[in-house]
Amino acid sequence: MSDETVSPQVVNDLVDYNEFNQAFKEVFCGTIGGFAQVLVGQPFDMTKVRMQTSSVRASASEVIRKLVKNEGILAFYKGTLVPLVGVGACVSCQFGVNEAMKRYFRWRHRNDHGMLTPGQYYMSGFVSGTANAFLATPIEHVRIRLQLQTGSKTTSLYYGSWDCARKLLRQGALMRGFTATTLRTSHGFGIYFFTYEALLANEARRGVLRQDVPAWKVSLFGALAGACFWATTYPFDVVKSVIQADKLRNPVYGTSVVQVGKAIYRERGPRVFVSGFMPAMLRSLPVNGATFAAFETTMRLIK
Repeated sequence: MSDETVSPQVVNDLVDYNEFNQAFKEVFCGTIGGFAQVLVGQPFDMTKVRMQTSSVRASASEVIRKLVKNEGILAFYKGTLVPLVGVGACVSCQFGVNEAMKRYFRWRHRNDHGMLTPGQYYMSGFVSGTANAFLATPIEHVRIRLQLQTGSKTTSLYYGSWDCARKLLRQGALMRGFTATTLRTSHGFGIYFFTYEALLANEARRGVLRQDVPAWKVSLFGALAGACFWATTYPFDVVKSVIQADKLRNPVYGTSVVQVGKAIYRERGPRVFVSGFMPAMLRSLPVNGATFAAFETTMRLIK
């Protein structure tokens, strides 16, 4: 027997190192995906939020025309600083947690071939979305407050992303909309990652390895996953936007998801729950295509 037999402790240390190294790569690649998501999606998101929170019905073209006329083309990127940093963190969280959950299911069920059941893919995304809500809530709250400001910097309540976050934190309102955000992201990311993995599994059945799926297909699969996310969660996003856009003191529509849902239904009817849906759906296609393409491409490069 060789004297160079590796001890169990060394093996465990190597396993721990490899796990940490893999997790770091996933978080880093998720951050890159988040940057791509913000830069591509911010103009669409601005349009969506203005439509969701308007007290009168307006089409996407009307919102865009008015925004450009009154505030200029750069107004589409209002409140981008916090999302650029924060969404990078959010996407790194959602990809990192999703990949960690997939490894957990493979370990728990001794699943060495890499394919999980549809339910396991959904649960991996569900846990990822639940964790994501803790980051997404304050980031989206700040973004919405800044997107709805129409005055100049000298007359605005918030001078920028960090000033807005600080003032909301001081008033104990930074996490407003957390429940609605969690309802959206938990189920939404369950559907999101399940859809993406199902499309990749179809490629695997045709003999195409994950790392060999072409970039255009990765983008297409990501776009379809994003479309499924919004198609199944959009009413929660409307309620969340209204909660986060409402007055901080004595809110007009209430504070709970149920209160706000009932109030906006009485005021604007059932169509309120799909207000801004088309900009959101149009946004989801390039945004999620870019997110998955950036994530998968970066993962391949650093491997």
